[in-house]
Amino acid sequence: MAVQSWEKYLEKNKPAPAPPAGPPKKRKSAMREWGDAILFAVVAATLIRWATFEAYTIPTPSMEHSLLVGDYLFVSKLHYGPRTPQTPLQVPLTHQTIWGTSLKSYSDLIQLPSYRLPGFSEIKNNDVVVFNVPFEAEHPADLRTNYIKRCVAIAGDVLEIKQGQVFINGKAAKNYPEMQSSYFLQVPQPNDDLADAFKQFGVVNYDSPDGMPFQMQTAQYGLGYEVHMTKAAYDYFKQQPYVKGIVDLKTPVGQPERQQVFPNNPDSPYSQPLQNPPFPTWSKDNYGPLQIPKEGQTVQLTAQNSPIYQKIILRYEHNEGMSVDANGQILQNGQPLKSYTFKQNYYFMMGDNRHNSLDSRFWGFVPEDHIVGKAVLIWLSVDPNASFAQKIRWSRLFNLVD
Repeated sequence: MAVQSWEKYLEKNKPAPAPPAGPPKKRKSAMREWGDAILFAVVAATLIRWATFEAYTIPTPSMEHSLLVGDYLFVSKLHYGPRTPQTPLQVPLTHQTIWGTSLKSYSDLIQLPSYRLPGFSEIKNNDVVVFNVPFEAEHPADLRTNYIKRCVAIAGDVLEIKQGQVFINGKAAKNYPEMQSSYFLQVPQPNDDLADAFKQFGVVNYDSPDGMPFQMQTAQYGLGYEVHMTKAAYDYFKQQPYVKGIVDLKTPVGQPERQQVFPNNPDSPYSQPLQNPPFPTWSKDNYGPLQIPKEGQTVQLTAQNSPIYQKIILRYEHNEGMSVDANGQILQNGQPLKSYTFKQNYYFMMGDNRHNSLDSRFWGFVPEDHIVGKAVLIWLSVDPNASFAQKIRWSRLFNLVD
């Protein structure tokens, strides 16, 4: 028997050749790769901004000195839970307008119900909260201007203010050291010591080019400076020989103010005061008592308290068939509404700069569905009045918000 060579055996039993491969896959162009990378980055940034943290800056002094003009913050959406978008037709990573223009960045043709995903914390008294200001009717609720204030009263609390001191459920609320109020410093002759003290205690006027308060002559108090300052600054100036006196500019008990507060003026300063205000002696320094509405709570509506609840019933809770007659009576389908049960929680927000803050004292409650998140960290702070070399407030970087 012949022996077959190993080479012939392999040749005879070699596998069939593989079918020819298709045309080589076309490589993406550099432009396409960049486009895909940018799209991925935008989607990722949008999701992070919506669901976890978002950066904000402080543009006004309403929270001084707890937060300063020029502070840059991270605000946590995780604490209270992120909201589902109400206005889905929007340019990504914008708020009300397209960057650097006055063009609207959204279309309100589609408006969806807003839901809040679970968070790991409830809103607590004294939390520093970012929210959509509720009185801004020209934008959808989730795109209204962002405000930042301290939540002094939560749903169910009874709030009262006596000579500037906040009381919650009959107990004095915490006063933070950096809180400010307004005073008139009677200083007949300005001097360098005064200017140095203003800098030391952060007494500023952001309308002044160098941040220094303006000297003024008044018929009532004479020559001096109207300033917003902390208790520590007040105690210091009280001891200085160049200060003739310090006038506390709180509104006296029982004295109404020119700028009427809520609900005497429903959306102050964007509305007109009511002809017959229900609480004529309320002011920014003497206010309440006022109970903050809570989900599931039922109130009996009267002629006096109806102005307190009108905006809730007509605007914030999306009720059908609601109106108000000439006497201020709330109507449902033309019939007087005798009682009402709240559908969500509400909150009362105030700035720490108590005499320089447009807050709940002037436009009322903040609905829960307007809450954006909790301010947690200052990651950068820029002094708008400082020179270039001193622009960064290094001591404030990476401070937690209290």
